[in-house]
Amino acid sequence: MRIERPGHLLVLCAILLWHGRAYAQESLAGTLSFLLTPQAVPTGDFVKDEQSAELTRDTISRLLLTELTTTPLSSSSGGFSYRFNPELGTVERASESFGPFFTERSLTVGRNRVSVGAQAQVARYSHLDNFNLRDGTFVTTANKFRDETLPFDTESLTLSLNSTTLMLFGNMGLHDRVDVGLAVPFVRLSLNGSRLNVYRGRSLLQARATADAMGFGDMAVRGKINLLDRGGSGLAVIEEVRLPTGREEDLLGAGEASFRTVFIGSSEFGRIAAHGNFGATFGGLSDVIDYRGAVTMSPVPQLTLVGELLGRRIADVGSLVEERVPHPLLAGIDTIRLTSTGESVNTAVFVVGTKWNVSDTWLANVNVSVPLTSRGLRSDVLLVFGIDYAFEW
Repeated sequence: MRIERPGHLLVLCAILLWHGRAYAQESLAGTLSFLLTPQAVPTGDFVKDEQSAELTRDTISRLLLTELTTTPLSSSSGGFSYRFNPELGTVERASESFGPFFTERSLTVGRNRVSVGAQAQVARYSHLDNFNLRDGTFVTTANKFRDETLPFDTESLTLSLNSTTLMLFGNMGLHDRVDVGLAVPFVRLSLNGSRLNVYRGRSLLQARATADAMGFGDMAVRGKINLLDRGGSGLAVIEEVRLPTGREEDLLGAGEASFRTVFIGSSEFGRIAAHGNFGATFGGLSDVIDYRGAVTMSPVPQLTLVGELLGRRIADVGSLVEERVPHPLLAGIDTIRLTSTGESVNTAVFVVGTKWNVSDTWLANVNVSVPLTSRGLRSDVLLVFGIDYAFEW
């Protein structure tokens, strides 16, 4: 079979490699530090102010890095999965479904089969825990009289933080039960922020900064073994390594490798299938326990409808809370700063979308992710668009 069209993806990779060199006038971590350092509110304790700024910066950076470096990858089995039928003496599709988006299924892509593709994800981060980053209500430092309801002096941050990720991936069947794969993320981050001081109703802009970064994120290498095959049903395990290929100072990478093991169970009944995953990640920024579940339905052979639930527990990543302490110099006044709890964070996301067989073994897919919890750094809605192509080698 000729494979000229998948070569277009290689051309795209070469373009990204050329343009993916260091691209950031100022590191994103440095820009966050500048925006978070108190400029006007006189708390009388600059050391603690600086520590508070560092904690806030580190928590935002860590949560953003966690989002980027643990982003769910496209399912390793690909949309088209094949197996050899000894009665017919030829290969046939192993499932009537094109499978989930992020939840793994037990099927492999098939011996001597290759699945390649790309997916683009756009995220507009709007909230950090219970704080809104975009509407100017994110107060980072304040002074308040104890007998008054509201602070008389505040510094608040407005932060526009966006990411666009292009994920290129490929999976190859070494055996009917063994796959190997590679996923390469190319990420662009943009940050635009301002810091505003309000004293007794009078506003004064304290700082404004922008920063952009573009380059490769942390690449993933993975392998899957099908342990039990009963048609579209079965059991499998995946081992995955995330390599520290992204620049840590620009929040593109974790700075160290991580290792993930995933256990997979699948049940398929004609046009309806259910899949469940349990995974554990060690190394990187934090240890992560994740669970995923998906139900797919194929009303016609060319179309698969998908619903998924993705959940995870991120160890010791922390969340932001307000800390109130007496002002060291002024009686009757409390100083409010932000601090990190250092606790683990649980998040959950619901995904819904569709996969469409547009031509031959080409798939087009689109899905929408909506957060179900109010923890961590999150976007109100995540949009993902992708293509998938399978061929024999």
